[in-house]
Amino acid sequence: MTKTATLSLGPLLYNWPAERRRAFYAGLAADGPFQTVVLGETVCSKREPLVADAMADAAQALEAAGRTVVLATLALAVTPGETAALEGVAAAAADGALVEANDAGALGLLADRPHHIGPMVNVYNEGTLRVLAARGATCVTLPWELPRESVYALATEARRLGMDCAVTVFGRAPLAISARCYHARAHGLSKDGCRYVCGEDPEGMAVETLDGADFLTVNGTQTQAHAVTVLAREVPDLMAAGVSVLRISPLDMDMAAVGHVYAELAAGRLSGTAAEDRLLDMLDGRPAANGFLNGGDGAAWVA
Repeated sequence: MTKTATLSLGPLLYNWPAERRRAFYAGLAADGPFQTVVLGETVCSKREPLVADAMADAAQALEAAGRTVVLATLALAVTPGETAALEGVAAAAADGALVEANDAGALGLLADRPHHIGPMVNVYNEGTLRVLAARGATCVTLPWELPRESVYALATEARRLGMDCAVTVFGRAPLAISARCYHARAHGLSKDGCRYVCGEDPEGMAVETLDGADFLTVNGTQTQAHAVTVLAREVPDLMAAGVSVLRISPLDMDMAAVGHVYAELAAGRLSGTAAEDRLLDMLDGRPAANGFLNGGDGAAWVA
């Protein structure tokens, strides 16, 4: 039984400007409960050159504060430039950097080196987990959409294999990624001439149905859920099943405060119900969902 769990902050999925990124990660380095922070662009390669210096500064500040920094790869590498960038990140593993694979193409580049598996890699069964562990994976973040029974089975197997098993307990779930940019198209622009309009929406652009109901969120080439996943009551059982890392995906809010709630919950100083109440208050009107883990519709809230 896992008595406690560490906290991990996933990569920033949105197009924030360089100075805001610097301030965000500097704040977490100074006062943040996350033992591990994942950095890197996973959605759109066009964003990365604009913030490369800021992200390098963030990595330096976090490492100086004793945090473990993990470099994430793109979730979909399709152009020659993107595959070259993928190879560049993977090459950092040869120099001792920890890299998180979010694309199957990264798996071959990282083979036989210690690395992490991100939630965009489809790890749905124990056989897949065993293959990944044999190839050098030391931590797996399970896909967002898995039901409770699958999470428990995979966490148990990861523990047997000596791997860390992470579950994303807070954030807006990515549902799909495409070579096309929906954000640009919504503004009448092409992907090549997008003018980085995704930067106008620090938490993605809401999509409504024809009837005007909130439906999805568009983030560049990525489609996300509209509701925010919040798992809190479920955390003690997840930890008991062998989940050793609670992962949080950044939103446009006080992420240090969110992390502190989960730190108190993981340490047993806060009940699941009390943690849930605090987190729902922090959402400030954003809808919450926990349907995937609880075997319902992903957008549902299971009370």
